[in-house]
Order: sequence, then structure tokens, then C-alpha cells
Amino acid sequence: MTKIVGIGGSLRTTSYSMMALKLAADRVQSLGADVQILDLRTMTLPFCDGGKDYSDFPDVSLLQKTVTEADGLILATPEYHGSVSGVMKNALDLMGFTELSGKVAGLVSVLGGQSNSNALNEMRLIMRWVHAWVIPEQIAIGQAWRAFDEDGKLIDEKLAERLDEFAKSLVTNTQKLNQG
Repeated sequence: MTKIVGIGGSLRTTSYSMMALKLAADRVQSLGADVQILDLRTMTLPFCDGGKDYSDFPDVSLLQKTVTEADGLILATPEYHGSVSGVMKNALDLMGFTELSGKVAGLVSVLGGQSNSNALNEMRLIMRWVHAWVIPEQIAIGQAWRAFDEDGKLIDEKLAERLDEFAKSLVTNTQKLNQG
């Protein structure tokens, strides 16, 4: 079974990034993949110092082990100042080639303003650097404060359809890459 891990890069209690991640994860799971979400709000991760000894922080081992065992990833981040959130960047920095190389990744960004690709482009660069494979479909949700209904579902039907295509691409490409 294809194993996908979602990582939510927001610390907000009511996080639109986590709402988007859960929607993507549900769609991926409906396609037969096993999905696990790592919610960085519930994890205790230190700032990456470039070292290798994080034995005082068991959640670093959990993060690394969970991602190592995954076939693919969904990375969801709010966009702050035209880039990925600090918590997402730090989580990625706590991993390296061992955990991320060869993984297939789907990227999601959520913005308060108009939709753009800045955070997505930054994550694409990071993932390419560690030899991961990023699917071409990506999701940018602008004006997040009005993109979701009270049940956490996307209001824009075209965006919901794009999320379906994103999920299909992630599962299909992960399966293809892992056939060998």
C-alpha cells in the first residue's frame, strides 16, 4: 500500500493550512493510500542547529522515522512574507537526504492575500535540493479566510476539483516511482 505522510507547517490553533492538508489527505486516502498527518503544532521540535544529536527531542526521531518510512509527502504551509513558514522550514531542516531523497511530494500553500506561488516555489527548491520528486500539480489557496466553509470544506468548486487532481497525481506518481 502506498504510504503518504502529510506535514502541516502552521502553529495556529485554527490553521487554514491544516484544513487544506486534511482535505488533501482525505482525497489521497480515498484513492487507497495509507495517510498519516504529522501536526507540527503537537510536536516539540528544536531549532535545527546543523548537528545530528537531537536525542533530547524524541519528536525529531518520530519525524525522521515517519518520513523515512513514507513513499510520498504532502507539505502544507502558510505563506509568510513571501516564503514558507519558519516551522515548516525547520522541520525540513531537521531531515536530510536519508529521509527525503526519492520521496514524491505534493505542495500546498495557504495565503491571507491573493493566491501566488512564492511558498510553493521555495518548497519546490528545498525538495529538489534533497533529491525529492515534486509533482507538477500544486495548490495555492488565496484569501484563506473566505476559502473554507464552516465545515472546513473548500467553497470554490474549481479549487476543490484541482485538489482532486492533485491527490490523483500524488498517488499515481508515488506508485509509479516506487514500482522499481
